[in-house]
Amino acid sequence: MTSKKLVNSVTGCADDALAGLVACNPNLQLLQGHRVALRSDLDSLKGRVALLSGGGSGHEPAHAGFIGKGMLTGVIAGAVFTSPAVGSILAAIRAVAQAGTVGTLLIVKNYTGDRLNFGLAREQAQAEGIPVEMVVIGDDSAFTVLKKAGRRGLCGTVLIHKVAGALAEAGVGLEEITKQVNMVAKAMGTLGVSLSSCSVPGSKPTFELSADEVELGLGIHGEAGVRRIKMATADEIVKLMLDHMTNTTNASHVPVQPGSSVVMMVNNLGGLSFLELGIIADAAVRSLEGRGVKIARALVGTFMSALEMPGVSLTLLLVDEPLLKLIDAETTAAAWPNVAAVSITGRKRSRVAPAEPQEALDSIAAGGSASKRMALVLERVCSTLLGLEEHLNALDRAAGDGDCGTTHSRAARAIREWLKEGPPPASPAQLLSKLSVLLLEKMGGSSGALYGLFLTAAAQPLKAKTSLPAWSAAMDAGLEAMQKYGKAAPGDRTMLDSLWAAGQELQAWKSPGANLFQVLTKAVKSAEAAAEATKNMEAGAGRASYISSARLEQPDPGAVAAAAILRAILEVLQSQELGTPLHSQTEEKLLIDARNDGCNGQREDGGSKKDVDRF
Repeated sequence: MTSKKLVNSVTGCADDALAGLVACNPNLQLLQGHRVALRSDLDSLKGRVALLSGGGSGHEPAHAGFIGKGMLTGVIAGAVFTSPAVGSILAAIRAVAQAGTVGTLLIVKNYTGDRLNFGLAREQAQAEGIPVEMVVIGDDSAFTVLKKAGRRGLCGTVLIHKVAGALAEAGVGLEEITKQVNMVAKAMGTLGVSLSSCSVPGSKPTFELSADEVELGLGIHGEAGVRRIKMATADEIVKLMLDHMTNTTNASHVPVQPGSSVVMMVNNLGGLSFLELGIIADAAVRSLEGRGVKIARALVGTFMSALEMPGVSLTLLLVDEPLLKLIDAETTAAAWPNVAAVSITGRKRSRVAPAEPQEALDSIAAGGSASKRMALVLERVCSTLLGLEEHLNALDRAAGDGDCGTTHSRAARAIREWLKEGPPPASPAQLLSKLSVLLLEKMGGSSGALYGLFLTAAAQPLKAKTSLPAWSAAMDAGLEAMQKYGKAAPGDRTMLDSLWAAGQELQAWKSPGANLFQVLTKAVKSAEAAAEATKNMEAGAGRASYISSARLEQPDPGAVAAAAILRAILEVLQSQELGTPLHSQTEEKLLIDARNDGCNGQREDGGSKKDVDRF
């Protein structure tokens, strides 16, 4: 099946792509009648060497993205994955010669079509009396045994563009640039890996991979690699790549060893996400430094692609200080990254986080009865959320990205790990504050932020008092914060619906003589009813608001999770002491328990202090 492409026509896509680049870059011009892009300021190059490169289209930003002061003078583009025409190459050579340059260097990747067409254009130009030299770059480190065709030209060619461009900008002559570039090319290697193939506009994918396979050592034209390996972690794949390209028994290896200083390129072959690219870059840095290799510069991005291929290539170039100066030299080329002239290895990469402000010591020591009750509550909440993971994910698939259960399970596991470090604070305010920080760091997603907001705000009223009216005020503060920053309101089909319903019931705690469990039981039932009612609501906030209400037939997963958390809290509070359900005990029994625990004070609202301590 032919893959879809956003093009005007298959035959005109290379012309349209180059025209678009030139239209948006005032430093570039097209050479009329040819698929050639040149610097707009050609006249400023009088007396200097011109640099021309190119090849098939489909490798963007190579090659036109590297035109500019300090890099290429111009490029000649062929059709997708096709060598450019001899006539266009010769026209570009004539154009730069006419501008007064003292010679032209052709930088060509080692492919048969490119060698032939650029070579023929060079011969014709020389016959016309134009000084032209040509370097053929082969940096592929895939082949353990070299064949007559030699190593293919890959992303390392871009580094040659940079080195040659810096030399030309400095006024170095054609012969010397050619000599130095050839030396640099021998100290370089590139290896690619891909998760699947790419497809030329109007065609099918160039090769097929099964779901558990990865292609190693492939080129930049969608051709298959040297072997297929099983899918593995990024660390394992990067290690395999570096092992292969530095193995001295490999005829195309790059001679990197402990103590070497290198420039590293992590190149997106076109379809890899930036997330994966960062993971690969991190793995490559750790692996190289673990081998004793110094990374002088790290270039990460898309430099030479293979259309939409979801893969990556690694390039290593051995460098010394003079060569680094050429890499660091200024350029106006749009696709060259703005990298600081600082070594990656040896640089301080992290800063100690500021210490959290120290709160006043708990009035009840951590590990006491109140702390243990809180630990029991948290453990029940965690087990509840872990048990609901698949159910919540299933509910979320209808309205979101199907990860609500995963997000809540991540929070549960983080809380469990935290509890292993020691008993939680006995102070409710400190407990909520600690949980807020934990969920903001570990839970992720909008749920993590909303719970973090809720708990941070709810902690404030509990700093001075922990009476039932204070807990009701805490619920109010949390709900207010969620509405202020989350922009949701009751009825918008979010977790707020459950919490809001519970909050309305908890208002009763502000009245003298209110019973903890009677009110809390009603609050939980209201939260559960509100969660169930969300299936009949039209989403007004969150990701579900972008989904047609006709497709929302299940309750909101966030509301279900919030109600389940409240239910878990209630169940522990009812059953934690001596296995006796607290909801069956009388207020008198609660007062007796309070005296037994040494907590026989009275609340200012007339209820028992024991009510509050259990909560």
